[in-house]
Order: sequence, then structure tokens, then C-alpha cells
Amino acid sequence: MDSNSRFLLKMFRRYYKENPIIMPSRFGRREFGFMYFDRDFMQRHLAFANAQDLQRFMIAQVPRHSYYSTAYYRKPDAPTMEEKTWLGADLIFDLDADHLEGADNMSYTEMMDQIKKEMIHLVDTFLFDDLGFDEKQVDIVFSGGRGYHAHIELNDIVGLGTHERREIVDFITSTGLNIDWVFPYDKMVTSTANINGQERANVTRNRTIPPEDAGGWKARMRRGLRDVVNDVCDMDPKDLKKLYPSIKSTQTKTIEGYAQDLRASRNLIFENNRMATLKKGTQDFLIKIMAEDMAKRLSGEVDEPVTADIKRLIRLPGSLHGKTGLKVVPLSRSQLDGFDPLSDAMPKEYTDEPVVVTMRKDMDIRIRGTDLRLKGTTEVPEFAAPFLIGRKYADIGDGQKKDLLF
Repeated sequence: MDSNSRFLLKMFRRYYKENPIIMPSRFGRREFGFMYFDRDFMQRHLAFANAQDLQRFMIAQVPRHSYYSTAYYRKPDAPTMEEKTWLGADLIFDLDADHLEGADNMSYTEMMDQIKKEMIHLVDTFLFDDLGFDEKQVDIVFSGGRGYHAHIELNDIVGLGTHERREIVDFITSTGLNIDWVFPYDKMVTSTANINGQERANVTRNRTIPPEDAGGWKARMRRGLRDVVNDVCDMDPKDLKKLYPSIKSTQTKTIEGYAQDLRASRNLIFENNRMATLKKGTQDFLIKIMAEDMAKRLSGEVDEPVTADIKRLIRLPGSLHGKTGLKVVPLSRSQLDGFDPLSDAMPKEYTDEPVVVTMRKDMDIRIRGTDLRLKGTTEVPEFAAPFLIGRKYADIGDGQKKDLLF
């Protein structure tokens, strides 16, 4: 075990001696798994009869990462999945900042700000509004690392299989969304003619718009269409192409023509819920943006393998994350808004006493309300050291003291 691991193990042991683990519901039916500082494998197929047994285990073993199963089993400590006998599983939604576009160029704080916005969007828009879950039925958890989980443990949900859970993911991510279902054609006879004794009808096809009282994706796309219409009417074509990549090859003059057509019907099409007053080219232009740009923008982020997996291990609330030293924290929806991982998930057992570290790269960061300017070998408050070492920003070690406060 290297010096970094020894330091983290010491800090984790102190924490577990003072803090009881938050026991999951129906914990006697769940499997537990752990990873350690001095071993390179996961120990799983464990079960605990009570909170005291788990607490003694945590203090004695000091795991680096702690997990419990989202599934319930008849025999959770059986050595094989077949012997365990699956009884059901919580519905889990996992958002991790490493899935964010451009995450490699973001600071930890920037990543966490963005992934929190994604979690708020997922919970408010899809879980509460579209799927109709109550706030008390959705348990939100900060993972201790780079993301958040949402847990649903309702009896009506736990029996869902992998296929049904994938369908929920598809709904949230707009996978397979049929644009012709959202904006169907309205066939209309515009004229008739008698040709060789047979009456022929001239039929036009125009896109319709979901009504104001629509729900789910139809309501979402109606609101999105209004934004698109306003953007086309009001924005410079060059800026519009940057906002909606699907039209970047469309000629500026053509876009200007669509804009002129739309300005005359900007409100009318929503009053009538029909695009009949627009030229066919304008209708196709709007549908292209809605299908290729707006649907993705309005969708939610979900880690599909986690939600679909009915035998998943998930972070244990109240435990520490071995790559940050931060707590896995249960949150209410209102607490999520102002949650700051580098302050609110920092164990109170981490002190202000100075610890010497050597930075692997220079950085400025705010931890527990303290602004740190870190360079070379320097002293940091003890509370900052587990995060810096766990994230591999620094190594524990002696050296010359440097100024660290702004």
C-alpha cells in the first residue's frame, strides 16, 4: 500500500468510527460489495443482519468503495446469482459527469454544476411531470464522486424486467421518437375534378401541431417548436446555423425565405395547431430541426446500462467515495438545488490541521468555503487533502510550505 492509500485509509477509518452507515430499505434482502485500499478486487456476495454488524465491518475493513444491490434476493449472500433467487429491484437512474460533452476540459466544479442541472431536468421534467412520481417516491443521492442517482422503490416498480426499464430509458432519451407521431399529416381535399367520368380528388398534406393540452413528448415538442419558430423569425441565419447544426448546409437565402414565410403565420399556426398556412419547404425545414436538433436538446440524460440492469450494485449512502473522500449523500429535491459537493459532502471529521501535499498540476479550487491556490509542494487544510489525493491532483508528501489562501 502506497503513502496516498495509507493516508486515505487513516481518514476513512476515523470517519467510520464516528458515523453510522445509512441502511438501505429492506437491507436484509440486499447483497453488499466492497473494494479496499490494499486489494485489487471486489469482495461481494455479502449480507448483513443488522446495522451494528455492518458498522463493525466498516470500521474493521475500512473499504475504499462500498456498494449494495439495487436488487432484492431470497438469499443475498449466496455465492452465485442463480442461488440468490431474484425477487425484484429498485428502479435506478444514474447520471455521471464523465458522460457530459466536453467533460475532459471542465474542472470538477464545472462538471458538478452541469450534471446537477441534468439531474434537476431528469427529476422535474420526466420523473415528476411525465411519469407522475411524487417527490416522496424518488430518492436522490449524490454519488460521492461525479454524479447523482435517483432511486424508486415502489412495489409496482420493483418487478419490472430489463425490457420495460429500457423502454423508460428510451422515453426519457427520445430514442425511437417518431416525428410523424408528434407532427402528423392532416390530409385535406382542396379540389375535385371529373376526369373521363371519374371524380378525382386533389389532396394536400400539411403537418399538424400537438394541441396545448397535450402531454409528454407532444407537449414538450410543441413548446420546442415555438422556440424554433421564434428563432427562425428573429435570428440572423448565420447564428441560426450555429444553434441548429442540422441546417448548416442550407443556403442563407433559403433560410431567409423560410423566415419570411413564418413571420406571416408565427402565431396563427399555434392557434390552429396546423402548419397549413406555411409552404411545404418551410414545414419540412421546421420538422428537420425538431427531429435532428430539438428532440435531443429536450431529452434527458440517463446511463442506460444502469437503469436496465436488474442486478446492479450502487453506492452505499453514508459511505465514502475512494476517489474523492466525499460522502455519498441522500438529498431531497429542495436540497439538490443548492447542493455543493465540495462543501456539503465533506465529512466534518476532516479538520483544518495542515497537511503537506505535492501537486501533480497547479490549480485553483474552492473547498469547504476556502479558496485554495495550489502549486508545487504546499500545505493544505486536512479537509482538502483526501479530495486532492483521491482525484490524483496531488500526492501526500513533505516539502516546502507555500501560501495557499487567496
